[in-house]
Amino acid sequence: MRIAVVLPRGSNLDRSRINSMEAVALTLNRWSRFKADLRFICEAGAETPVEAERTLTVAAGLGKAAHEAAIVAQLRVFQPDLIEYHQQLGCAAEIARRLPGRPQVLYRHTRIKPPSNPLDRWRYSRRLKVFERLIFVSRAAREEFLADYPSFDDRAVVVCNPIDVETWYGDPAHKEKLILFAGRAMQEKGLDALCLALAETLDKAPEWRAALMLGDWDRHQAWAEPHLAALARFGDRIEVVRSASPEVVRAAARRAAIAVVPSRVAEALGLAALEAHAAGAALISSGRGGLREASGAHAVYVDPPEAAPLACALLSLTRDDARRIALAREGQAFVAQTHAPALRAAELDALRLSLTESPSPAMRPVFVGQGRRQSLTEARR
Repeated sequence: MRIAVVLPRGSNLDRSRINSMEAVALTLNRWSRFKADLRFICEAGAETPVEAERTLTVAAGLGKAAHEAAIVAQLRVFQPDLIEYHQQLGCAAEIARRLPGRPQVLYRHTRIKPPSNPLDRWRYSRRLKVFERLIFVSRAAREEFLADYPSFDDRAVVVCNPIDVETWYGDPAHKEKLILFAGRAMQEKGLDALCLALAETLDKAPEWRAALMLGDWDRHQAWAEPHLAALARFGDRIEVVRSASPEVVRAAARRAAIAVVPSRVAEALGLAALEAHAAGAALISSGRGGLREASGAHAVYVDPPEAAPLACALLSLTRDDARRIALAREGQAFVAQTHAPALRAAELDALRLSLTESPSPAMRPVFVGQGRRQSLTEARR
């Protein structure tokens, strides 16, 4: 089966700048039974490209219309049996309308914006109807979507994010006394409350340190700087990395004994939580949205994730080595079993097969251009 995985505008699969959405797509398809006939479609320009032999590129920096036209051209050359668009609803819907006659799915890594008025609802519904399936990364994300768009119940499915424990592994019993935050430097992620909690924790636990791996720094610097300034008195006990690369985040996670995901919003799933578990850190989480699906019973949940209860949870774990290590081991084992890449890839592949083995007449592929191939349905006749 030929599968096209279309990444959003701006993605180029550069190893030094892989974001969480790209990491999920790469992990799933590295374990797919169809990976030999699968192609990623993204922008050119990566200095250190990932999966270069399985990537088709379009020029970087194109305007929206030109970008969509270039993606359509690549899809017509590749002639996939199924097209899987990641994340960007508007752009994906426009491309999908120009390539009718084959299964097309939208893989959504974050929430779909709730409609603010009837016109919004009509516009988003019109776009969503282009796709035969809508994939969400947690049951919580699916349920939140269906509360706004109940008519899509038969199209909305769940494939939880995978985590490859081997690439993140750290031994819970051999950790630095380090508290880790890895996320965007913004209020929604709870960074302000965490900074206050860290100040109290580091005052009362002088042998402990903290590492803040901050994403999207340029966009959030003005808001974040005052909160970080309050930690300046701790000197080198606070490690701050702005716009941290994936490699730096992974190295910090392997060292950290405790990780904190104090998100104030309903996370679609929470890849930062999966990564912390895989790296062998004991996790403190707000549990909002899909975060409880990410961690199960293997996190300390603090909701609301404000400074006082966060500090209480942090101090409790810093003072109880046995509990902290046990929590980390249990979390690591849980994600290794529950969120294994092979399991999640098999779920996605089963969905792909269900859409291509017996498509309705309206979904039989119609390819444009030279070298038209038979559809799977036609080949079985």
